[in-house]
Amino acid sequence: MAKLKVAAIQATTVPFDAAAATARTVALLGEAAAKGVQLAVFPEAFIGGYPKGLDFGCAIGRRTPEGREDFARYVRGSISIPGPEVEQLITACAEHDIHAVVGIIERDGGTLYCTALYLAPGRLLGIHRKLMPTGSERLVWGFGDASTLTVVDTPYGKLGGAICWEHYMPLMRAAYYAKGVQLWAAPTADDRETWVATMRHIAMEGRCFVIGACQVMRRSDFPADYASRIEAGADEWMMHGRSVIVGPLGEILAGPLLDEEGILTADIDTDDILGATLDFDAVGHYSRPDLFTLHVDERPQTPVAFGGKPVASGTGS
Repeated sequence: MAKLKVAAIQATTVPFDAAAATARTVALLGEAAAKGVQLAVFPEAFIGGYPKGLDFGCAIGRRTPEGREDFARYVRGSISIPGPEVEQLITACAEHDIHAVVGIIERDGGTLYCTALYLAPGRLLGIHRKLMPTGSERLVWGFGDASTLTVVDTPYGKLGGAICWEHYMPLMRAAYYAKGVQLWAAPTADDRETWVATMRHIAMEGRCFVIGACQVMRRSDFPADYASRIEAGADEWMMHGRSVIVGPLGEILAGPLLDEEGILTADIDTDDILGATLDFDAVGHYSRPDLFTLHVDERPQTPVAFGGKPVASGTGS
């Protein structure tokens, strides 16, 4: 068990520009480290962009040339694993002696994935590909599989988590709890008030610390020709944030932060998890294995590689 300072990074990114978004991430890692942060969580799709309001010219039985160009721009702004942007992040974590979880749009062949990178000083610990893109996200993102239900060992405890509405998948949460996750990273694009309740529920259910990070974006932060179906003035917010950090009994430790950039921090002690399990342990005395079982097929369905080696399981070290 360990004491550490964690951070939820609520910031504006540069959509469709991998180089600029990576540079922004590197700078924010430095800012977080200067505050004494040892683990920083960035929002969903921070590198690559979350295409809020785009329909990519799609309707049932119809695609448009303009929508294909929107998708081509999205592909051009994504990154690959391994790749130079990932190396820059690894180097930055080494320079600042910090662990990080960074939401990216990953390109693998002709398919994009909404992915979270698990980074340690000097190395990539593992990745998680979003299992179930929500709604129209399925137009542009592939489906991950259980081979990247990643929980990694860090000096501070076991680190894992989910992306956005994966948090509403009960069996997926149970699979993560069974891996002993203590530090739960929650990159998201959900900026509604109800999301805070979700973060508090998972902290209590999993008896873990939850670090939820969401972007803030104005209409003017997107390209001028951004064909959003959401009407907004240049200075209006299209993504509001509401990043939050929650303790293992559901107590809010920092945030939620609304309509502004900021680095939320909290000093935590993972030893607090021990007392929190007195009356509830989702995969222990409360699991009733005599009544319920859960099988997770962690065989890779979509090959993933980083550092020249395939990811063969959902656990890294």
